Amino acid sequence: MKALQFTRYGNPEVLEYVDVATPRIDGNTALVRIYAASVNPSDVKNVAGHFSNTVLPRIPGRDFSGVVERGPEEWLGAEVWGTGGDIGFTADGTHAEYILIPVAALVRKPAGLNHEQAAAIGVNFVVAWLGTMDYAQLREGETIAVIGVGGGVGGAVTQIAKSLHCRIVGIDRAPVDPNSPAGKRIHTFVNFDEHTVAQMRALDGLADGADVVFDTVGGIAFETALGLVKQRGRVVEISATGRRRVDFDLIDFYHNETQLMGADSAKLGVVQSARLMQGVARGFDHGKFDAPVIAHRYTLAEGREAYEAVAKGTPGRVVIVP
Repeated sequence: MKALQFTRYGNPEVLEYVDVATPRIDGNTALVRIYAASVNPSDVKNVAGHFSNTVLPRIPGRDFSGVVERGPEEWLGAEVWGTGGDIGFTADGTHAEYILIPVAALVRKPAGLNHEQAAAIGVNFVVAWLGTMDYAQLREGETIAVIGVGGGVGGAVTQIAKSLHCRIVGIDRAPVDPNSPAGKRIHTFVNFDEHTVAQMRALDGLADGADVVFDTVGGIAFETALGLVKQRGRVVEISATGRRRVDFDLIDFYHNETQLMGADSAKLGVVQSARLMQGVARGFDHGKFDAPVIAHRYTLAEGREAYEAVAKGTPGRVVIVP
């Protein structure tokens, strides 16, 4: 089969378009033909050597959508999707014509999504679901402030929160497109600057702060996130943009009884992610979530270009269509 592979770390130029053996199944695995696979910033960082657990040589790629070609009879021909923090890192990933995954990781793709759309869901929605539903345990009718609302994870958080009829405050450096998934769901937008906390707490009913703050930026936004949350509220962190080590007032922190949580979807393998993908699939099947906008499509042979586009920060989702 054809695949993208890297044997050393570096910029996208280290990716090679190669022929490798098609994986062989056993009693516990299935062979999925990849119809589409997205390229995420974490894939670019993986190739660049930012993940210490990656084993070389490696086929990268976390998200996929495709069809089961070999495996248990009840799964043959099924349209499936998935993601995982192991595939592309310690096991070969999705930027290939086929991927071998455990049968326990198989999840049926939502019928309302085509393969390209389905391939662009995994990483963003899994970490959004992990942070909102599993860790913060966001409840119906609560208020959530989303820092970095214009990004992929921020947009996924708003969709999950809206399905729970939550009040959503979107926070970013620039206003979001009102026609985007996030733009259609947020109730109020607040600029991310030195006045963010005061501006949000000046909103009607939010003088005490938000029940949950989902901070997709971290680092430079960390102190702001702590300032937005109400007493005994929950703050979820998934990144450390611009600054790895942070300072905050510990007395204010414990007086506020803030619950601080980190959410790392890379800790979930493709099998562990399947439970979350099933929950996300139900949301799409019931019309609660919107399909992502695919901005750029590349073949496997154009894989370097796909990675370069993501590395430069192109707007919209980038997918590889083998």
